[in-house]
Order: sequence, then structure tokens, then C-alpha cells
Amino acid sequence: MSFEIIAERPQDAGRIDILLERTFGPERKSKTVYRLRDGYEPVVALSFVAVDPDKQLLGSIRYWPIVIGKAATPAILLGPLAVEPSLQGRGIGRALVRHSLAAAKRQRHRLCLVVGAPEYYGPYGFENAGARKLRLPGPVEPDRFQVFELRQGALKGVSGLIAPAVDASARLNVPHAAKPRQGR
Repeated sequence: MSFEIIAERPQDAGRIDILLERTFGPERKSKTVYRLRDGYEPVVALSFVAVDPDKQLLGSIRYWPIVIGKAATPAILLGPLAVEPSLQGRGIGRALVRHSLAAAKRQRHRLCLVVGAPEYYGPYGFENAGARKLRLPGPVEPDRFQVFELRQGALKGVSGLIAPAVDASARLNVPHAAKPRQGR
């Protein structure tokens, strides 16, 4: 299957919403990680889509600025990662993860968290976040809550509750990050 990964475009937003609905259903919005995203914009520089040669959307990945603990250590939250259901298992999701994690490293992000299948994210270097004394502000299956050091040693001394990064553009040095959504 032929596809390319490009930066998310403004015209992709509506199609991504439809893809997320088709992939995860409406119950996705009740999950703990959605509460960390609700009312904020994703990190623009880490929002990518996979498109076919006709530029039709095949998959999407986004990251959200978060902070950890009382020290408000900056980090990013991976997700949602979505691939058109009929195309899952063809490497699109894995390519999106590889591409976006490489971009996150180039942009000097230090820590990435995800709630997802350990067998899927483990090969990228994700490990159990609870074992590292990190907590989410709501229920989550403990083995699905994972962390990845984008910079070796970034977790040293970091622990605590995960929260949205309200003023992430300053903390993460990323333009256009974590702007509150209008109309909420």
C-alpha cells in the first residue's frame, strides 16, 4: 500500500473527527485521556496524517502538551492514533508513530506518555508509567499507561499526577501549543 506522512492540514480536522468516531466510537470521549485533551489544541508541530497518492486520509496521530507532578515537568501525550479500520494492520499506524516520535526527538521533547496496548507501544521503548510513580487523574488499565524517555534520563526525579499544560507554548517551546479551544 502506498502512502505518505505529512503535517496535518486544516482541511483534515473534520475528516479526523469522523475517523476517530469510526475507529473508537463515541465512548472514547469518556476516557481519562480525553479529559486531558478537552478544551485544548494538539501540538501543531506533532500532528501528522497518512494520506494515499490522491491525498485521501488514511490515518492520523496527534500529541497533547501535558505536565507531570508539582514541578510541572513538561511532557507530551500521544494520541489518539487512528487508522482507517479497513486498512489497519498494514503498517500505517506504526509509520505514524515512528515518524512522530522522531519529530518529537528533533523538537527536543523529553518525555512522552500514552495509554495504549503494551505490545504495540513496547517496541518503541515505552514502559509502564505507574511503575515510575506517574498517575493519571482518573481510571486507566495500569498496564496500558506507559511512558517513553525521548531523552535518556528525562524521568529522573519526575513523579506525580498528569495534568493538561495550560501554558505549554512557553514550557515546551512549541509554537501554537495548548491554546484553549474557542466556544467551550
